[in-house]
Amino acid sequence: MQYLILTITLMTATIINAQEKPTLIYIGDPMCSWCYGFGNEVESALKELGDDIQLEMVMGGLRPYNTQPMTELKDFLTDHWDDVHRASGQPFQYGILDTELIYDTEPACRAVMIARELQPNSVMHYFHKVQTAFYAENKNPLITATYADIAESLGIKRDVFIQRFESEASKELIKKDFLRASQLGVRSFPTVLLMHNGKTNVVSAGYSKADKLVTAVNKIIGK
Repeated sequence: MQYLILTITLMTATIINAQEKPTLIYIGDPMCSWCYGFGNEVESALKELGDDIQLEMVMGGLRPYNTQPMTELKDFLTDHWDDVHRASGQPFQYGILDTELIYDTEPACRAVMIARELQPNSVMHYFHKVQTAFYAENKNPLITATYADIAESLGIKRDVFIQRFESEASKELIKKDFLRASQLGVRSFPTVLLMHNGKTNVVSAGYSKADKLVTAVNKIIGK
């Protein structure tokens, strides 16, 4: 009987600790240039924070269902990409801005959502690979193969990914991410929040360096 009580007590403590672990919520969009610039910083911060926090990634939807071609946005995007490159050092290829491809960020967000479902521990890595494919390699962000290639490189079964990605159910499901971002009060990307002791704290609204992220998180959790 004493053994049973001890076992139940330990199980209860484990559940409570899991519930109390702070959750870092990263709200972004793989086709958001500042999120691309932010990639190395947030990854470094996560490594330093380690097991002190758990991660939740939410696709905010920068320009989902947009119908404008790249050429119409060229001047605007060029200025932003230049700023991001200066701040972060991340490489950009500008050739895609001379194409008539539509700047719709919904497919990229949906792809990350599928990767999150199929291989949750790799979602941040997948997110960064999608960013690199678009910004540094100018891969077409509107075709399935772009995202399936990345999924396959991370060990996700290609046919399973494609089936999920192209399903009508997934096209509806990604809207829940966009809604969650809105409900969290997020209007710009990247935004990093920390859920701790029942409260939502803003860690960063916009681009930030890793050391500042870590300092802000540790201050909130009292470390």
